[in-house]
Amino acid sequence: MTDTANTSGAQCGCLTPEQLRILREHGTERPGSSPLNNEKRAGEYRCAGCGTPLFRSGTKYESGSGWPSFFDAIPGALGTTTDTSHGMTRTEVHCAHCNGHLGHVFPDGPPPTGLRYCMNGLALTFVPRDGAT
Repeated sequence: MTDTANTSGAQCGCLTPEQLRILREHGTERPGSSPLNNEKRAGEYRCAGCGTPLFRSGTKYESGSGWPSFFDAIPGALGTTTDTSHGMTRTEVHCAHCNGHLGHVFPDGPPPTGLRYCMNGLALTFVPRDGAT
């Protein structure tokens, strides 16, 4: 879904096959492929699967990873599990409401948290704050 409208895929029944692969089958999009990498407006990032608010735009930063990255999440919005796929141990991040796979969190982010939430852009929708341009 390349649209950044303020409806979630679950509400409109319009998740793409790629979004389903990422959210429900723990897939990953190609680095640099998300239009959300270039999103600079004020607003919030929500789960594309259920619409739950996950991140505020003020916590987004350019990590150089090729995926939308955030240094903090909305309290209670995320859950984590240990991911041992691909011959490494990582912390997988999922939506606390619908359990949709979002990406991973790493301990190499900027202050104040030192965290880098590296998210699949297709797992998110962006909702601009009223009046954001």
